[in-house]
Amino acid sequence: MMRTLKIGSLLLTLCATAAHAQLYKSVGPDGKVTYSDTLPASAGKVETKTLAIGDISASDFPFELKEAVKSHPVTLYTTRDCAPCDDGRRLLTERGVPFTEKTVNNNEDIAQFRKAGGDSNLPLLIVGRDKERGYDAGVWNNALTSAGYPTSNKLPKTYRNPSAEAAAPAPKPVASAKQDTSSQQAPAKPASTELPPAIGNAPPGFRF
Repeated sequence: MMRTLKIGSLLLTLCATAAHAQLYKSVGPDGKVTYSDTLPASAGKVETKTLAIGDISASDFPFELKEAVKSHPVTLYTTRDCAPCDDGRRLLTERGVPFTEKTVNNNEDIAQFRKAGGDSNLPLLIVGRDKERGYDAGVWNNALTSAGYPTSNKLPKTYRNPSAEAAAPAPKPVASAKQDTSSQQAPAKPASTELPPAIGNAPPGFRF
């Protein structure tokens, strides 16, 4: 049975990932330049570069996993106090799937979540261009296998996924070149974008 979290109608009114893999540039005797993800057996000159894929460092991944991350990066949208989201995160972690997590906790996050292809269900799993709305272990595993992810954990023991971040991160304040020191008025408090308090076991602003 699909386990999902429904976004409340009140809020309904109101995600490339970059991993890093090694890329080798070699220059042959004839001056020909070649790029490869494996170290050339012989080359006149070799340079090591970083292949951008997202917030995930894939330099030590086995080839199969590295190719899956490069071709079908995984993004997980979650919210707080969400049991299906916890189940989905656990599945990815136990299977050894590197992923970027985006949290949906306020109106701005919901807007980005919907732009990424979300509807009223959380979690949302994005594997490349494939979107799975709501948690279903069988469906998720099939999507990951089709994308080329190994069925068992192949990650280095030292690997850790990037920390979760808001789907719509707050913009960094821009400091003015000169600050007016003549006025000592206290800065106005920013308008709160937090969701309404939770009711019962439901997360704030959400209902099952």
